[in-house]
Amino acid sequence: MPEGILCNKQVVDTKEKLNALLADKSGKQYYAEMKALDVDTKALAATLEKTCKSRLRTWLEICAHCGMCADSCYFYLANNKDPKQVPSYKIQSTLGEMVKRKGKVDNDFMHMVMDTAWSKCSCCNRCATYCPFGIDMGVMFGYVRGLCFAQGFVPWELKIGSGMHRIYNAQMDITTEDWVDTCEWMAEEYEEDWPGLEIPVDKENADIIYTVNAREPKHYPEDLAEAAVLFHLAGESWTVPSQGWEETSLAMFAGDWGACKIQVESVYAAMDRLKPKRMVVTECGHAYRATVIEGPYWAGLKSGKTPVESFHYVEWVAEALRTGKLKIDPAKRIKEPVTYQDSCNYVRNAGLGDCAREIMSYVAEDFREMRPCREHNFCCGGGGGLNGIGLYRQQRNTALKVKRDQILATGAKLVVAPCHNCWDAIRDLEEVYKIGIRWTFLKPLLLSMVKVPEHLLPQDE
Repeated sequence: MPEGILCNKQVVDTKEKLNALLADKSGKQYYAEMKALDVDTKALAATLEKTCKSRLRTWLEICAHCGMCADSCYFYLANNKDPKQVPSYKIQSTLGEMVKRKGKVDNDFMHMVMDTAWSKCSCCNRCATYCPFGIDMGVMFGYVRGLCFAQGFVPWELKIGSGMHRIYNAQMDITTEDWVDTCEWMAEEYEEDWPGLEIPVDKENADIIYTVNAREPKHYPEDLAEAAVLFHLAGESWTVPSQGWEETSLAMFAGDWGACKIQVESVYAAMDRLKPKRMVVTECGHAYRATVIEGPYWAGLKSGKTPVESFHYVEWVAEALRTGKLKIDPAKRIKEPVTYQDSCNYVRNAGLGDCAREIMSYVAEDFREMRPCREHNFCCGGGGGLNGIGLYRQQRNTALKVKRDQILATGAKLVVAPCHNCWDAIRDLEEVYKIGIRWTFLKPLLLSMVKVPEHLLPQDE
């Protein structure tokens, strides 16, 4: 079967296609069609010839099979050190074989590649830290995901996600009207307790343009309100754009590079339109990576930088505490043991570990590091889109064991996790393993302990 009705090589770019996928609960028809999906070997060979260039081919050739990458991989550790979970094996048996066979592979092979690319690697890039040659299997598996997507071998949820980005410029079906209404609703809901609170939309020349994860307005609108209150208390001049407000990229997880470009250009257009001094990204790791680190290249910006200077939320919080824009009440600092989850995407891949420690020095009296930590920390267990893929839920749950053991070793009962994927993984970890922990973003934590200036105090009834 060259093409299925739902599982095919086409991008999802109309609401009709998207709704058809959404109606297929758990992807039952989608995965049934995938079993018969033909591989376009000529197109795959042409793509490899055109895009698998010197860096990737050199990495495949120079791998010494030394095994030093093995212990760097949490999938390997969580699966009883299964040799088939060694990063070098995983990439050589997938991309390496594709290159050797010049794209002449079949359906069974592509199923194996899909399973490996999405359930045995979260593209956390930790392996590159320990490879003596600097080979980065995370980067390579990102490339492999793109090959799979073009052939139609991509998890159902991520095919939906990339379609959402093409249609709504967001990972969920939130329209501009929905977004603006949510901003107005949250401002009205919280204004009574916080005099003068606003969520300014499309304010030009603000100091900060704030962008979010679509899950916030869809499922956690209070997160937007909490961000507004903290900007309000800090005296910031800020705004949100009516269009281009969504930072995340399920398209990046899916390997749909065309949708990645569409998504990130919508954010950059908002920057160009509103001319803020800088952008602040919400508490999301992959959103930061997609828009700030990878995005400029998808958009073809020769500078390799976003149109305006861009910060992750932890950078803004550290700055606000350091400069006194936000002040912590010493009596309200965290007294119990607390630890911090270093997100792969803004700590290992963007070097923001110091910001995290600076924040913890202000808010916690008994801060306990995970071991290892900072850029050496393990992935939460659900990165790279793995949290949201039902087909691979058991593989994700097994992978969570490494993070479980890291947290248990600290003795902490509270985990600060300023990243949506990390927050979700740690929540699910507790549901699966019941180790007796709590988890939190920064915003509610800060609101529970920040000093409120007299003129901004909530009004009594």
